[in-house]
Amino acid sequence: MHNGLKRYVINMPVMAVGSLLVAAGFNLFLIPHQLLSGGLSGVSMMIGYVTGFNIGWLYLALNIPVLVWGWYALGRRFVILSAVSVVTAALFLQLIPINHLADDILLGAVFGGILIGFGSGLALRYGGSSGGFDVVASIVTRRRDLPVGMIIFLLNGLVIGLLVIILRNWDLALYSLIAIFSAGKIVDLIHVRHLKVTAFIITTKTEELLAKLLSHPRGITIVKTKGAYSSAERDMLMTVRTKYELADLCKMIVSVDPHAFINIVETAGIVGDFRKEDPA
Repeated sequence: MHNGLKRYVINMPVMAVGSLLVAAGFNLFLIPHQLLSGGLSGVSMMIGYVTGFNIGWLYLALNIPVLVWGWYALGRRFVILSAVSVVTAALFLQLIPINHLADDILLGAVFGGILIGFGSGLALRYGGSSGGFDVVASIVTRRRDLPVGMIIFLLNGLVIGLLVIILRNWDLALYSLIAIFSAGKIVDLIHVRHLKVTAFIITTKTEELLAKLLSHPRGITIVKTKGAYSSAERDMLMTVRTKYELADLCKMIVSVDPHAFINIVETAGIVGDFRKEDPA
């Protein structure tokens, strides 16, 4: 089986499992208490609460333009996996009944956020996303070195602000923030806590890897290394990426050099150009 097709076969069920967890968090914990999650799912919930429309189909409809944008800005692999996640989540939202598993609204916010965080984190870890603001964040981090975490936080804050304006209920807004916070913490545990990471790649297939990696708008530094035990000379490639690009980077490296050694470290900050500009 072709490596690319094999990865799709392996990753798509993971996307579906993540979507199942997200849908369960919505229908069993958040929606019964009229709470919001972050991102476009929160927008779809708010519209559904006000109009009575089906939240699952609203979630799918709102994600379609974002996924189309991502198709042109990010490439097909990430968007195909994200589309699988969004479509299966919309289907699971129809299959899982809306039911109070937690009568206490605080428990609903916390455990709903935990389930949603697990589902979203799985999608990110295996090269996709749960759609919405994750796709927007991936586009933004690829094109601009901006504080994406703060951007997503502000967008989520805007959604919560609209909830306060429309429903005039501060309690629901604050409990929704707890759900969003819980989900974010779980995503950090499953995926990557820092927005930027540095990958050190030791390989014997430098040229083949560079042919793949240089198509991406990130700089790469080549460092000559020598093994202390084997005395064998190797090249070490160093590149800084965002957490949204990490899964694709690792899969790309392994597809070219299955024996490459990859060390990924957290990057607290960088000074200088993060995005590689094309020469004039």
